[in-house]
Amino acid sequence: MYAVLATPIASLITILACILYMMIAVRVAQMRGKHKIDAPAVTGHPEFERAYRVQMNTLESLPVYLPALWLATIYFSARFAIVWWLPAVMGLLWVVGRYMYMQGYIVDASKRSTGFLVSAIAQITLLVLALIGIVMSWPALTST
Repeated sequence: MYAVLATPIASLITILACILYMMIAVRVAQMRGKHKIDAPAVTGHPEFERAYRVQMNTLESLPVYLPALWLATIYFSARFAIVWWLPAVMGLLWVVGRYMYMQGYIVDASKRSTGFLVSAIAQITLLVLALIGIVMSWPALTST
């Protein structure tokens, strides 16, 4: 019954991830202005370089995170109604972890580890949930 909420909740979490990415991009633009680093340069002041790495690392993570979130939502939530909310929680945890990653990395590159770990655990969990959901759905898909 509650599993019908999985898709709208995943949609909101996707929007949150997009907003976070936009915030990260704005921070890079602010650092460019603050330190007078004109595009297309990607090196210069260490504060700018850290902001830029946060943006690039997050961009590198998004192509794994988003499909994993949606595949887990579609397949896992449908097969395991009692824990339909688990992909949403992991998706939100990824956003929180990426925010922590950004905040830590901007201050000092050595302070990015906790946020990275939180988002990596969430992302791996989403991949596992997606795989479980797909494998568990396979007999239903082939029995027609």
